[in-house]
Amino acid sequence: MARIAARAGVAKGTVFNHFPSKDELVAAIFCEQLDALAATGETLLEQADPRTALLRFITEGAELHAGDRSFCEAATAISRAHPAIRAASERLAQAAEALAARAREAGALRADVTGHDIVLLLNAPTRIAGPVATARPELWRRYLHLVLDGLRPEAAHDLTVAAPSHQDFMTAAEEPGSGVPCPPGELPALPTSAR
Repeated sequence: MARIAARAGVAKGTVFNHFPSKDELVAAIFCEQLDALAATGETLLEQADPRTALLRFITEGAELHAGDRSFCEAATAISRAHPAIRAASERLAQAAEALAARAREAGALRADVTGHDIVLLLNAPTRIAGPVATARPELWRRYLHLVLDGLRPEAAHDLTVAAPSHQDFMTAAEEPGSGVPCPPGELPALPTSAR
């Protein structure tokens, strides 16, 4: 907190007056990011082309995850049971569902993809590219395009597992560390049998 205060050019006490703990500060910043992404989604609902709107929303979400790994890790470690985070998560889920519904109705999205699927897919490109992200920081964009292509109705195959329900989505996010995982910083060791 002392470094945060110094970088902000304020006294440490000023930071603690607004945020009694580091978790409260991280929660406030995380809520701000969730709200901004939800607001982007709400604005994109006004765009004429539902597919373009959905793709832009997913791209902006992926860019958010790719942009600051350190913050992503800190935000992932805090509980989504925090009232402000829960409210921001609800707003994000609603925006994602509205965008997905519009795209499904226009025939631009697989019929079996939900808003919760979209929210969970926001970090997929950075998560997949994570093991080599240090050497190739823009590699996540390749996986973003693979994810986007997989959402097309003509790419659909029967899914054997149902999408998460709203209750699944909100309940799973209540435990600290249960949030959307951040991309790992290094390649994990292979099991001995895979070498």
